[in-house]
Order: sequence, then structure tokens, then C-alpha cells
Amino acid sequence: MRIAIIYASLTGNTELIANKIRDYYKDKVVYLGKPIDNILDADIYFVGSWTNKGDADENIKKILKTIKNKKIGIFGTAGYGGDEKYFKTLFNRVSQVIDNSNKILGYFYCQGRMPLAVKERYIKLLTANPEDKNLKVSLENFNEAMNHPNADDFKNLENWLNSLNIYHTR
Repeated sequence: MRIAIIYASLTGNTELIANKIRDYYKDKVVYLGKPIDNILDADIYFVGSWTNKGDADENIKKILKTIKNKKIGIFGTAGYGGDEKYFKTLFNRVSQVIDNSNKILGYFYCQGRMPLAVKERYIKLLTANPEDKNLKVSLENFNEAMNHPNADDFKNLENWLNSLNIYHTR
């Protein structure tokens, strides 16, 4: 079994997840890295992205369109919340670009840290609109996101990988 792990990571969160997947499968991984034109042939592709306004990175979507007749697991991080419904929405958007010849193994998403500029923007907006409840929630979410990905997220990732029932060395 040969595994390729392809990801786009803006702030390093998705890269952390990719590295954990590599550590899990160890010597089965033939490629770990950012999207490239000539992806090594693999049996299973784990493809991950940071979340860009509710969608995956454009380069990741381009790569997903090129993969045919393989098994694909989707993973990613999102600064906004840990809501499973939101993660399912992200997965549904990404899965739309995957060719029907592939078998989708499922997905794993978790919350991830956001750039400090996001917090600064929220504070500036909140200063101008101190009664805006949505901005207050966004700022609270930003603060919570600073703790992710964390040990619980990594444990959930390992549980997901265990559930895939693909041959591995564990």
C-alpha cells in the first residue's frame, strides 16, 4: 500500500494534521507535501486544506480533480468553530470536485488557529460596534481556536484513521 499526503496549509494547522497522518502510516507514505504537478502514484491519497471562506484551497481542488480510480481521505482545519455540521458542509463542498471513479474514505476536520490579523480586525470592528453580538461570538471563537489543533483533535484524528480499516502497521 502506497499513501500520498497532499495538503495546503496557510498557518501550519493543516500541516500538523498531515504530519500526524504520516506518523500514523510511517513507511507506507510515498509523498508528503504541498500540491505539485506530478504526484507520485499511490493507492490512497489523503488530501487536506485550510478553510478559505468555507471552501478548500484552490490548488487542492485542482489536484482532487486529477485523481482517478483511487481511495481518497479528506482532512482539514477551519478557524471557525468545532461544529460537526460545519465540517460536513466543508466536506460536501470539497467532495463535489472529486471524480466519481474514486472511493471517498471519509473526512476529518478540526478547528485551527487563525492569523492574529483576524483578531485585530474583530477588535477594530467591535470597537466601532460594541453591541454587535456576532462580533463578540467571533472574537470568542478566535480565542478558542488558539488552542487548536490540540491533543483531543489528534486523538480524534487517530480514531478516524483507525476507523478507515485500511492496512497499516499498527
